[in-house]
Amino acid sequence: MLEKTATTRPYVIIHTHTAIDGNIFVMDLPEFEAGSQYYQDLALNPSTQKLDIDAYVNGKTSAEDNITHYKTPDLDENAAQVPEGDYLAEPDAAMYYISIDPRGELAWPVNSFGYGGVEAHVFSVLTQAASNAYKDFLRRMGISYMIAGDQQVDYELMLEKLHSYGIKRLMVGGGGVINWSLMQNKLVDEVSVILAPIANGDPSAARFFTAREPYTTVEDMAFDLAHLEHLGDGVVWLRYTPKS
Repeated sequence: MLEKTATTRPYVIIHTHTAIDGNIFVMDLPEFEAGSQYYQDLALNPSTQKLDIDAYVNGKTSAEDNITHYKTPDLDENAAQVPEGDYLAEPDAAMYYISIDPRGELAWPVNSFGYGGVEAHVFSVLTQAASNAYKDFLRRMGISYMIAGDQQVDYELMLEKLHSYGIKRLMVGGGGVINWSLMQNKLVDEVSVILAPIANGDPSAARFFTAREPYTTVEDMAFDLAHLEHLGDGVVWLRYTPKS
């Protein structure tokens, strides 16, 4: 049984494409490309998707690596004070890209991101540490944002706010730090693994789950297998639920 009832937050699915050694970095192999395509098809492709998500969330490093490329945002340090609280630029978007950015540092070039053939409106998750100049930047870019936490993101508050904004099913797409943060805070309903038949043994590679002190710690956890399917090309789809 995969579905659970969560009345104050979305149903949360960690959905990650990984090598058999736990590596989630890109590899220049046809088997990686096959796994990546299955990952996208199951999550986003309107004709093949099976997760029924309203939004997906990535950590800051994922956004830096794939979208903003470690650039500096165009801030106006003399900008007028923006209104307190959250800002919804597109309250009725068909899909949202939720980006974790505690201090407000990502240099978004546009207010949407197209992945897997699906355009998603950017919704930035900030903390009180984000400056007025950065919030002004997001408003000028037409990017939604919320405040969730003082210095570090309060994930429970983030999920409650997303639920109140109409997001009922949320996919967590990594990286390993945010995956483990949500898992260790017991905010995950399902773990969906697209396992590709590849590995490279890189000891420095990002992993499916990564503890980061002092915010998360190494902890043993167990899961129940809910679904196993061979998708083709040696790629396996595994679905787990966390044991209580």
